[in-house]
Amino acid sequence: PDRNKKPQSFLVRSLFTFHNKCQLMLKLTLETNPYARLLLEALKQSGCTVFNDRHFSCENCDGCVSGGFDSATSQIVLCQNNIRQQSHMNRVVTHELIHAFDHCRAHVDWFKNVKHLACSEIRAANLSGDCTLMNEIARFKFGLKGHHQTCVRDRAIRSILAVRKVSKETAEKAVDEVFDACFNDLEPFGRIPHSKADAKRAYRDFQNRDRYNANL
Repeated sequence: PDRNKKPQSFLVRSLFTFHNKCQLMLKLTLETNPYARLLLEALKQSGCTVFNDRHFSCENCDGCVSGGFDSATSQIVLCQNNIRQQSHMNRVVTHELIHAFDHCRAHVDWFKNVKHLACSEIRAANLSGDCTLMNEIARFKFGLKGHHQTCVRDRAIRSILAVRKVSKETAEKAVDEVFDACFNDLEPFGRIPHSKADAKRAYRDFQNRDRYNANL
């Protein structure tokens, strides 16, 4: 969504509890969450080093949006009035860092090519932990075979509709047309991290991959 960001004084920001809490949760995520740490390292390796005070912004958002990636400024927006728990912050930061990674490594046309947006939303839903079993149970959604893919598809469509004025049919068509290729694009994780343990293993593998490449 469009941002109408107005600069706030240091005093106002210091007194605003949501802002302080957002900053503290963000710091904890970037320092301890294996999903975020892997993505930060991958962005750095791709030539897009992330600086906390430059590339993240805690702001108030309309509606129920949790965060977004502002491609014009290469900045991740965190909705301080809608993110209340650390686990939620972890997922939002990871989701948006995947968009930042895609923006860094490819010429993504976020505004004019809905297939580009669909692909990044599929990858974000698939790799960020949005569709883990525990998260789906918390949403009272249960399924057996193929449920992860169903969750990824549904959340990608939902994300497109939240940020673009297109019909549901247009969003569904874009997601379906690129789903297989984008669902199977697992960079930089190399696997679908279904838990923090998976993400930690992926992070170790990523570090070892870099060391191996450096010795070639």
